[in-house]
Amino acid sequence: MIRTIFWDNGAVVLIDQKALPGEEKYLVCRDYREVCAAIRDLTIRGAPAIGVAAAMGIALGASSLPQERTEDIRDVFLFICDEFAATRPTARNLFWAVEKMKERFEELAQRGVSGSALKSELVAEAVRIGEEDVEINRRIGLHGRVLIRSGDRILTHCNAGALATAGYGTALGVIRAAHEEGKEVHVFVDETRPVLQGARLTAWELVREGIPATLITDNMAGFLMQQGRIDLVIVGADRIAANGDTANKIGTYALAVLAHAHGLPFYVAAPWSTVDFSLADGTGIPIEERDPAEVARFAGVATAPEGIAVYNPAFDVTPHRYITAIITEDGVLTPPLRRPDDRDGR
Repeated sequence: MIRTIFWDNGAVVLIDQKALPGEEKYLVCRDYREVCAAIRDLTIRGAPAIGVAAAMGIALGASSLPQERTEDIRDVFLFICDEFAATRPTARNLFWAVEKMKERFEELAQRGVSGSALKSELVAEAVRIGEEDVEINRRIGLHGRVLIRSGDRILTHCNAGALATAGYGTALGVIRAAHEEGKEVHVFVDETRPVLQGARLTAWELVREGIPATLITDNMAGFLMQQGRIDLVIVGADRIAANGDTANKIGTYALAVLAHAHGLPFYVAAPWSTVDFSLADGTGIPIEERDPAEVARFAGVATAPEGIAVYNPAFDVTPHRYITAIITEDGVLTPPLRRPDDRDGR
């Protein structure tokens, strides 16, 4: 299994996604600010992976503090949490992880745990979040694989594989689970402009694991649907509102509309940590705008004239009416969503 991010000998180790597919290398972060920078510049990306990175980065920052008294640690700990919360605005998992680490800190403080024991417990919590993410993704895969028939041709967008999580993946985890079950599938991979997460990352994962796949440019998807060469679409998510409206990599909304027009199922695969129940619908989801150079340049080479205005939103929002179902660790659900503890039997 691809190890995207893990804790090792007092450091956060993560695969450098910017170096793929040319080179598989890992970065060792011994300062929490290095983890913040890795989130900002897409060295690590994908909503669940960002959440795990934030948890481990917060633990890294706390473990290096010289303070021993709980009250002294708390002030700096909360400052570190705020720094991670400011790295990227859209991925719900980031804020979920920050909240989890804060909750754990307060639980420990109330029990009178302090000093090195407190710091060790925070590291253990971050490691647990990473391990739990992998298990959750496997469960998403098991629930989602029933939606795939042998022979299906699946379109996916961006990267929602092992690289976007602590391991295994969400949308790609569903495909991976179907492949492991012995189903014959073929994946059409959108290259995903402007940063090419599909071409660089999803294609790399599929080739590495021997899952049949074909790379296409983003603007070919509708033509393939028209030709009858796509059976279903599966994507990941960065934030899901309570009604099921879903923010994902820019271009997802267009694919959902195309799938609807061609009568194709459109599935979102994501853990509960991606759902933001504070938002009734997708209109309140913050959309990150990134560096214009991502659009106007590629690999340092200008692809557009100097002086041209550039608009570069990283995400769009797909209304829930275009989403057939959302695949979670608890099963395949239809929008609107209810909190896990509000559903029958939980």
